[in-house]
Amino acid sequence: MSSPAPAYAADPGDDAYAALLALPGAVRHPGLETAFDVPRDQLLAAMELLRDAEYQQLMEIAGVDYPSRPERFEVVYCLLSLTKNHRMRLHVGAAEDTPVPSVTGIWPVAGWLEREVYDMYGVLFEGNTDLRRILTDYGFQGHPQRKDFPLSGYVELRYSEEAKRVVYQPVSLAQDFRNFDFMSPWEGADYILPGDEKAPPSPPAPPATPPTATPKTSEDTKDTGAGKPGPEAGPKPANPDVAPGKGQNQ
Repeated sequence: MSSPAPAYAADPGDDAYAALLALPGAVRHPGLETAFDVPRDQLLAAMELLRDAEYQQLMEIAGVDYPSRPERFEVVYCLLSLTKNHRMRLHVGAAEDTPVPSVTGIWPVAGWLEREVYDMYGVLFEGNTDLRRILTDYGFQGHPQRKDFPLSGYVELRYSEEAKRVVYQPVSLAQDFRNFDFMSPWEGADYILPGDEKAPPSPPAPPATPPTATPKTSEDTKDTGAGKPGPEAGPKPANPDVAPGKGQNQ
């Protein structure tokens, strides 16, 4: 066996697909993976259909924000079938004032997943009895994953020595941190950075050495220590580890 697990089934092609497309308003979502666009009022019917078609696990509920759309939010349900080794996604559109039916009655794990989408995007889920924030702090303002939410946020928190507790205050950023030149730090800036004016000036670069006309050479091997010894060198000392024999040191 080449793999300990069966190969991923790209498209099982069973009756669940035909049943999904038979739902009013359900269409195939464009893309390489298996996904369908389902209206909100058909979400529970589609989920029960897929659960009965051996899609046992609800792996994730994700949110996407498209501010230019009339229904700016898209709730994505990611399902997994262990018996078919296949994944499927359902996409449902929603607006700020149009709640999405909760699927906690089919998969209880959806309770926390729906709370995450509500916390990050503000999507309401009708039927979730515990729909409250789960990732942000108590009293947090806004929903961080929306495209119109500022990166710096609205408030910041700090510990107050006077109140002896953590307090919230409006975000205050110095103007120095709002000027960006978008230059590479390896290229360097064309202006003097704050504090660099106190540094001493850099010494001038040394002049470049002109190239020599003729290469440098050595006249004798004695200058380099290589090759044969000179004529004034004495006899080769005897090796104490070698016994003298015929033709050697005789």
